Amino acid sequence: MREIVLDTETTGLDPKKGHRLIEIGGIEMFNRIPTGREFHRFIYPERDVPMEAQEIHGITTEFLVGKPLFRDVFRDFLAFVGDDVLVIHNAQFDIMFLNHELELVGEKPLSFDRVVDTLALARRRHPAGPNTLDALCKRYGIDNSQRTKHGAIVDSLLLAEVYVELLGERQAAFGLQVAGGSAAASAQRRTGKRIAAKPRPEPLPARLTEADIVAHRTFIDKIGAKAIWNRFWETVAS
Repeated sequence: MREIVLDTETTGLDPKKGHRLIEIGGIEMFNRIPTGREFHRFIYPERDVPMEAQEIHGITTEFLVGKPLFRDVFRDFLAFVGDDVLVIHNAQFDIMFLNHELELVGEKPLSFDRVVDTLALARRRHPAGPNTLDALCKRYGIDNSQRTKHGAIVDSLLLAEVYVELLGERQAAFGLQVAGGSAAASAQRRTGKRIAAKPRPEPLPARLTEADIVAHRTFIDKIGAKAIWNRFWETVAS
């Protein structure tokens, strides 16, 4: 099952008052495991970014000058999310802004039927709260030390881990991580880039013995010339 964990940043709280989208970040998950495929765009909002908004996410008007407009990126965004489930924290806010921007470019809105709101999940599981993203990271022992400001791609990476915890599926999705893997995940959250696995310093020795190879060749000869293994014999023998 494919899901997209999504977050946005904006110039304010209400698009009806002229506020606009300035950042979209999303990561792809398959069967609740991040695949490493991401979507991330900064967007010029065609207006200023108020100081109170800058204090939350640290994105200034000057930084956004020269960035693409929403009409320049929405096709890539829609292609990335496809028709799959959108996982969002406090989803009403993000969907409201995304649909406002889609309306401005003449596109149909995103249906809320395809949205999983992790804030609603958290409130059901932890009715006493608090249920902010930072509070949930602390509750589940997720390292959010690099989250000094809100940021769409960093928040999406953190939310992916929170989402799995809220569903009680951490063991299935992240149980194979070891200490090195956790460090790599932290580095990925800091940079927003997928960290490539390091190659082994020395390749593992071959497990096939000469006796194994001879026995396999004898078995193939018994099957006959039409045995499919004959197509690959040179590769195996080498």
